[in-house]
Amino acid sequence: MSEAHSTQGSYVTGGEFTRDTHYIEDRIVADPDAVTASAAPTGGTIGNPSAGLSAGATAWPVEAGRYRLVAARACPWANRAIIVRRLLGLEDAISLGTPGPVHDARSWTFDLDPGGVDPVLGTERIQENYFKRFPGYPRGITVPAIVDVPTGAVVTNDYPQITLDFSTQWKAFHREGAPDLLPADRLDEMIPVIKRIFTEVNNGVYRAGFAGDQAAYEDAYNRLWTAMDWLEERLATRRYLMGDSITEADVRLFTTLVRFDAVYHGHFKCNRNKLTEMPVLWAYARDLFQTPGFGDTVDFDQIKKHYYMVHEDVNPTRIVPAGPDESVWLTAHGREALGGSPFGTGTAPGPVRDDERVEAGHNPLYPA
Repeated sequence: MSEAHSTQGSYVTGGEFTRDTHYIEDRIVADPDAVTASAAPTGGTIGNPSAGLSAGATAWPVEAGRYRLVAARACPWANRAIIVRRLLGLEDAISLGTPGPVHDARSWTFDLDPGGVDPVLGTERIQENYFKRFPGYPRGITVPAIVDVPTGAVVTNDYPQITLDFSTQWKAFHREGAPDLLPADRLDEMIPVIKRIFTEVNNGVYRAGFAGDQAAYEDAYNRLWTAMDWLEERLATRRYLMGDSITEADVRLFTTLVRFDAVYHGHFKCNRNKLTEMPVLWAYARDLFQTPGFGDTVDFDQIKKHYYMVHEDVNPTRIVPAGPDESVWLTAHGREALGGSPFGTGTAPGPVRDDERVEAGHNPLYPA
C-alpha cells in the first residue's frame, strides 16, 4: 500500500466513531413505475421491505443477467449479500464479483482475478465503476455494490436495502424451495430486532474498534455487551432469532458473530469474552455456520487480512495473527434440540458453484 493512498487517518478520527450511512439509494425493482409512484417511506439505516424511493433516486428494472454484485468476502456487509443471494438461488440471475481483502484509500481491487481485472466488468478496482456513474464520487466507495454490466456503472451500494430487495423484488428468479427470509407475520417483531442488532452489534463492534478516546470506547463496549447478553438470553429458548426458521435477522447477526473471535475480540478490543465462551450464542453461530448458505461463504483468511492489514490506525504493524483455530466451527452444536428447521417449508441450496468456492484452507469446510 503506497503512502499516497494509505488508509491512515481514515478510520479513527477522534471521539465516537460515526458511520457514514449515505449510500446510493437507487433500487432494482420488479415494477419500477409502481415503486416510483409509491409514497412509501425509504429504507433508512436498516432498509425497509416495503420501501419506496428516496428523493432523486432511480428505480432500475429487475433483469436477469444484467447486474453484477460486487462483494468482498472480507466485509461483513458484503458477506450478508453473498449469503442471501445463495440462499435464494439468484446465482443465475445476478453474477458475483469478489474483490480481494486488502484495499487502499481509493477502493477495493479485483486483485484475485487473472491480471487483476474483473472478468465481467473489465475494471481493476470498483472505484472505476463508481466514477463511470458519478465522476469524482466523493463518498466512501463501498461494497457490496451492484453494477449495471452493459454500462459498467454502479447502480447502488445501499447494502441494507440490497438484501431486502433480493427477497421482495427478485422473486421471479428465486430457486424452487427458497426460504422466506421476510415472513409477513413476523416483520413487525423482526424490524426492531434488526435495528438493535445493527446499532449495538453490527455497528457496535466498529464503534468500539474505531473509538478515538477512552470514553467513546467504553460506551461502545458497554452497549455491545448489553446487546450480546440480550441475544444470549433471547436465543436460549428459540433456535433462530425469530423462531423456528432462519430469517434476514439471522443473516445480519451471523456475519458479525463469524468474525468475532478472529478480529473483533482482539483487533477491536471487544474482549469481555470470546464468542466461544458464550454457550448459547456460540452454539447458535455454529448451527448457522454448518447450514448451507452460511459458513460456505466465509473466508477466514481474507477476513483477517482485511482488518489487520487495512486498518492501519488500529494495527500499524499490519501483522496478521495466525489464530484462532477455525476447526471448532464444525463441532456439534446441539441446537436441533430446540426444534425447528432452518429453511422452514423450503429446502437447502445446492452445492456451491466451483467458481464461487472459498479457497481451500481458508475455511474448515474447504480443507487444504
